[in-house]
Amino acid sequence: MTPNAPIPDGSVIITPTKVCAEVRATHDEVKQVSAKLDALPELSGRLDDHEQRIRTLERGRWPLPALAALTGLGALVLTLYELLNR
Repeated sequence: MTPNAPIPDGSVIITPTKVCAEVRATHDEVKQVSAKLDALPELSGRLDDHEQRIRTLERGRWPLPALAALTGLGALVLTLYELLNR
């Protein structure tokens, strides 16, 4: 295409200025992602600590449902005993 030729309808023109702007925008986004990735080791340690604390809480809670079930079963047994011994 010569510089003075008419531009056909539906054509897309990408100038070097647009290409440069896109490359710069991509560079800036890559720098942001890189900065976030650099912060991951610190975040990973905090997540491990958080996970450990949750596991500790979960281990401490298991007796509560078991105790409630045993209490309910005991109440049922006592109720049946009272009904049968009247």
